[in-house]
Amino acid sequence: MSRFSSQFLLPFLLISFFFLTIISATDGDVDDDQTIKTMHQFSGYPSSEPHHHPLSSLSVDTQSLQFQVDELATFSDSPSPSVTRVLYTDKDVAARRYIKNLMGLAGLSVREDTIGNIFGRWNGYEPELAAVGTGSHIDAIPYSGKYDGVVGVLGAIEAINVLKKAGFKPKRSLEVIMFTSEEPTRFGISCLGSRLIAGSETLEKALKNTFDSQNVSFLDAAKSAGYARDKDDLSSVRMNYGTYSGFVELHIEQGPILEAEGIPIGVVTAIAAPASIKVDFEGDGGHAGAALMPNRNDAGLAAAELALAVEKHVLESGTIDTVGTVGILDLHPRAVNSIPSKAHVEIDTRDINETRRNIVVEKIHQSAIDIANKRRVKLSGFEIVNQDPPALADKKIIEAMEASSRELNLDYKLMVSRAYHDSLFMARVSPMGMIFIPCYKGYSHKPEEYSAPEDLTNGVKVLALTLAKLSLS
Repeated sequence: MSRFSSQFLLPFLLISFFFLTIISATDGDVDDDQTIKTMHQFSGYPSSEPHHHPLSSLSVDTQSLQFQVDELATFSDSPSPSVTRVLYTDKDVAARRYIKNLMGLAGLSVREDTIGNIFGRWNGYEPELAAVGTGSHIDAIPYSGKYDGVVGVLGAIEAINVLKKAGFKPKRSLEVIMFTSEEPTRFGISCLGSRLIAGSETLEKALKNTFDSQNVSFLDAAKSAGYARDKDDLSSVRMNYGTYSGFVELHIEQGPILEAEGIPIGVVTAIAAPASIKVDFEGDGGHAGAALMPNRNDAGLAAAELALAVEKHVLESGTIDTVGTVGILDLHPRAVNSIPSKAHVEIDTRDINETRRNIVVEKIHQSAIDIANKRRVKLSGFEIVNQDPPALADKKIIEAMEASSRELNLDYKLMVSRAYHDSLFMARVSPMGMIFIPCYKGYSHKPEEYSAPEDLTNGVKVLALTLAKLSLS
């Protein structure tokens, strides 16, 4: 090396290092700025500079999602096109494995609680913050369809895939939940998994002595499916309020409104909850020909009159949000030539307003008393089986769902859910919201249940963007 070269080499290296440091720092600033812009765009916050909106990269694999819906439907105890998937049966266990596999393929860390609620988590870059939850159920009542609940589980996993493909980085962790037994098919208890998550001590105690129609206990059934093996204590399922910063459930509407009005998205503002009532009348019975009409004490007519009274009291509420149904009416001895000596009635009345619904319940009770006196029969039973409070969707989550729909150029409708869902009980654990998509003629709980691929895609996109906004909040 010449003396001239050695004289200038050190200054040259120092200058080069200086410029490289500046360039490196500038590149880092650009990356940081781009990350901030992306966060602002997903959150709906304005950025000071023009930008390319990341919504263009929210790409749903609709074909794969539809395939998963169809494939999950094959885990059924009834032939296609119907679906029967009852809690803790072999088909239910196989379907659970399918869901856990999809969660794993999406890069989620999977865990299960003692009754089989399944959780798949995508950790955020601030994992100590309360996560954002989403999900639904996959159990199906006998001879039903393949979209109820399933859309909210498979759609949630796909929403995670969508966000990952878009390059989104969650701040709060995102967690997909598959709830155990939303349907009451096997043990007569609806939303079993979410009720326990919400901390129902009454249910925890009751399940230790709950049996199905084949006299199999809940705990034995759970153990046969691989759950509740170590202990009978179900309190570990409970979650405290604030475990999630928000919860959003994607679901088919199960009603005809969105399809009839040509609106792709329903933003749920409230979920109605039922009061379930059992009523028993007892009369004298007698021969259908020999007993004269003025002398009869007909328990069947008392039940029929009460059924009409239910309709009357519901209509008196003055709003279409109050509904009532007499779903069971049993007579004894069920002989065409015998006056009914006993009548059993089961009633379901619902409203998004708890006070208004409870007034209907009180009126039904008073009518039962009055009818029994008038018809000279005994009101031998009036039992309120459950009286769950309705739930309001959280304002923050409603706004996120609305903003997501607008940004995706999708019309939406604010609406109530008259069916109730796991979200009703998740509202006791977290701020809650629901996204509805149309279903064919409003059909549900029957094989004809159907949502078009385009509607599935729209729902997943709105869910994905809503989760992104809540994750960054």
